[in-house]
Amino acid sequence: MSSEGDEGTGGSERRRVSASGSISRPDSVVVAVVGVVVAGLLLRLFDLGSRPFHWDEARVGYWALRYLDTGAYQYRPVAGGPLLYLLDRGLFALLGVSERIARLPAAVLGSALPLVALLFRDRLDDAETVLFAALLAAQPLVLYYSRFLRGDVPLALFGLASVGFALRAWDRRSRCDAYAAAVSLPLAASASGFVAGYLVCWLVAWVLVVDQRSVASDRGSSLRSTLSDLRERLSGTATPAARAGLLAVGVTALLFAPRSGPGVDVGLYDPTTLHLAFYEGTVGAFRRLVGVRIAHRFPDGTHAFLPYVGDAVGLLLASALPVLLLGVGTTLWMRYAPSRRPLVEGAGYWGLAAVVAVPTLAEVSAPWTLVHVVVPLSLPAAVGLAAIFRRGVAAASRPDADAGTVLAVALVLVAVGGQIGAVAAADVYGPSDRSNDLAQFAQPSDDLEGLESAARAVADGDPSTVEVVYVGESFHVPADRTARYPPVGDAWGNRLPLPWYFESAGADAGSAENVSAFDSAYANGSVPPIVVAEPSDRDALADRLGSAYEPRTYRLGLWNREVVAFVREPNASASSDAP
Repeated sequence: MSSEGDEGTGGSERRRVSASGSISRPDSVVVAVVGVVVAGLLLRLFDLGSRPFHWDEARVGYWALRYLDTGAYQYRPVAGGPLLYLLDRGLFALLGVSERIARLPAAVLGSALPLVALLFRDRLDDAETVLFAALLAAQPLVLYYSRFLRGDVPLALFGLASVGFALRAWDRRSRCDAYAAAVSLPLAASASGFVAGYLVCWLVAWVLVVDQRSVASDRGSSLRSTLSDLRERLSGTATPAARAGLLAVGVTALLFAPRSGPGVDVGLYDPTTLHLAFYEGTVGAFRRLVGVRIAHRFPDGTHAFLPYVGDAVGLLLASALPVLLLGVGTTLWMRYAPSRRPLVEGAGYWGLAAVVAVPTLAEVSAPWTLVHVVVPLSLPAAVGLAAIFRRGVAAASRPDADAGTVLAVALVLVAVGGQIGAVAAADVYGPSDRSNDLAQFAQPSDDLEGLESAARAVADGDPSTVEVVYVGESFHVPADRTARYPPVGDAWGNRLPLPWYFESAGADAGSAENVSAFDSAYANGSVPPIVVAEPSDRDALADRLGSAYEPRTYRLGLWNREVVAFVREPNASASSDAP
């Protein structure tokens, strides 16, 4: 974020480094952070497959299954970055297909987030490092979306890691850390297109850290000194910089390049199209991102600014109050404190800028955007929490112990832990309904395992036979369209999250535009074992299907999103099902 190497300004934040470049610290900090990682992993793996798939999760899972089946993949910004598709395809091939396996990459990467705190040990003391790791592991927003098949937590992991490696590269003049930062940035981009917001936030934070004292006190001399130091430090580093750049480009091409197959003509592993795949994985991917997320959003894809930011602030107060208050308070304290800690200030500015930047880039107002706020704010929050804790210990250690201070500090610590625990218990592991602050509209309220099991029981592995039929105009995909590879129409999107459940069960699906078309299609043959329809068609279909089919209503969203599914009884005769 800033050079943070200015003598007399950032020196108070530096830790002592030995001549060999290694930092002499007790291993207890590493042990403590590893313990936090293990605890965080257990929290993320516990009952990981219990919550039904959100529409976004179902979309990623479905196309990962299609990638596994056909070997074809192409980066589409509207569907998120390629990282989770690549990881899920490998896990599905190795471990099988389930919601738990699909969410495993997000859970593992989320549990690794506290390890990044160790990258900042040159600028944080031991207590601050451990508390930073603990907040990253236990903060409810981060915990919830570490158990969710989206790229927000992986982006936060690699984005924070890129800053940590870059800062260590600056402090230690370490080429290895510079190369690690060069790899972390394309990994962050492959997780989510919100990486564009990170670049904006980093620039804002760097400018504020460098310029604040320059404007306030020394009429620009510190800014000039910083820029001069930057030029001096970068001189003679052309070769390492070129290597880091080539490394970043290579990793980007590997992650974003298409894989050839049905619907995709260019592939990374096809020698005849390798040059085209490299272009698509670098320049082409960037053009797609800009076209989908920026150019084509105006004006139809834009949204109101203030409502989105208002939603973000409201949810921060409800689910991340300790991190918000401690993070903002510590940032303001450091801004006006006599001794500077640029890292703490910069992380706070990053988090505050993200409150505006990320919801602005988002297509919907959703809780997951706030992952990118609480992760950077956790650093100044940990610094503030450590200062409060030390004050309490100091007050208790005096011969004339200050009982009032000790009690106040104890109450603050209990309030922080209690709020985090209460939100985690109620929302992270609570029911998927409208009372859950962390759930977004497209989260199903009903368990869909029964429907998946029914589809698995009737799937015959023959693509020419249909086990599931959707009835209704909103679900109908015309015969000249396919759902085997993208793009697919809005009608397919209206089925979410059911395509994931039926595809993972091996069941093939068809559709009819209305009840009359359904009658015509199955007048002379047996009806598929599962019929999914709009609630308005329930009575008409019940008359036609008879007692052999059991209807059940499923809520596929938190409100106003219901379907009725007719499932044929296991012992019912297929020949009796004709309308």
